[in-house]
Amino acid sequence: MAKPFKTIDDMGDIAGKVVLVREDLNVPMQDGSVSDDTRLRAAMPTVLELADRGAKVLILAHFGRPKGQKNPEYSLSKITRPLSAVLGREVQFIPDCQGEAAVDGIKVMRGGDIAILENTRFHAGEEKNDPALVEAMAAIGDLYVNDAFSAAHRAHASTEGLAHKLPAFAGRSMEKELDALQAALGQPVTPVAAVVGGAKVSTKLDVLNNLVAKVDHLIIGGGMANTFLYARGVDVGKSLCEKDLSETAEAIFDKAEAAGCTIHLPYDVVVAKEFAANPPSVRTCNVHEVAEDEMILDVGPAAVEALGDALKNCRTLVWNGPLGAFEIAPFDAATVALAKTAAALTKEGQLTSVAGGGDTVAALNHAGVAADFSFVSTAGGAFLEWMEGKELPGVKALEA
Repeated sequence: MAKPFKTIDDMGDIAGKVVLVREDLNVPMQDGSVSDDTRLRAAMPTVLELADRGAKVLILAHFGRPKGQKNPEYSLSKITRPLSAVLGREVQFIPDCQGEAAVDGIKVMRGGDIAILENTRFHAGEEKNDPALVEAMAAIGDLYVNDAFSAAHRAHASTEGLAHKLPAFAGRSMEKELDALQAALGQPVTPVAAVVGGAKVSTKLDVLNNLVAKVDHLIIGGGMANTFLYARGVDVGKSLCEKDLSETAEAIFDKAEAAGCTIHLPYDVVVAKEFAANPPSVRTCNVHEVAEDEMILDVGPAAVEALGDALKNCRTLVWNGPLGAFEIAPFDAATVALAKTAAALTKEGQLTSVAGGGDTVAALNHAGVAADFSFVSTAGGAFLEWMEGKELPGVKALEA
């Protein structure tokens, strides 16, 4: 099926051409070293393919929040060596992303060379999507590739503006992400289930409102479930609960019913009097048996088994957020159990499973099943906005 955006496959002969590639190199640092190189590894396929095809590869990226000022603390020169180690190739550094310094740096490059341009956010015009900065960046390149889905929800000069000035293409990482999202909610195989967890309903209202109209089964977990239980008249004790959102929860119930979407809430829960690892007061009970000095910290085993049975009848799953307070044992049990069921169904070819969001990635890694899901997105804000049904400027620009 034809894709709504051009990919690297559509670029033609690029030998000797200057290709500006927007990557996400905003990696965490500890004591001057990269503490997690996931984003550097995600850039590999695109950068190496373009270099092997003879292009001069110029990587555009932001690093930290320098607020439009040059600040050595946020210089991307720090990333050249770590990226070089990941790519197995020499990576040059060019001290600006536009203007004379950039032009001079490009002059000495040959086809197949790779360079990182200095932090785009050293220019105040980057986050403002300033046309003058876009023009200046476009002037140094022949073609533009966006490979940073995690920054696609920002309409910045290097993520959106450039796509309108140069022939624009999706990189391999971006292409993979967009294909997965299309399979999850764009044109999914039905029935579709969504797991939405997290502490507060207020942070996921747009997600819930968008999903009830798109999925067949909506599984609500985490502290959010307590608000929905409370709206249904359940006394949730001293659990985390946004009682002022009862009417909002009821409206979501009504919207789901009208759309033919089943909302799944836990009917047995794991409670404790204190939020600590393996507290002496931990017990499993029916939701109607929560004492006033107890808090709900996980979904119970009977409910998890029923949720697993629901997934067995689905063909597509979208997952964002844990079911319980998974950071602390034993309140990780429900998340781990359901994640393992989803992973097993995916491996059997019964389920297309797409997950995303920081906590979700951590939870799936904790369960040891991240590699078994069809796709796990490391993009936090962009993945959430996509689940909210919002248009992502960086993606939209590639479709133009």
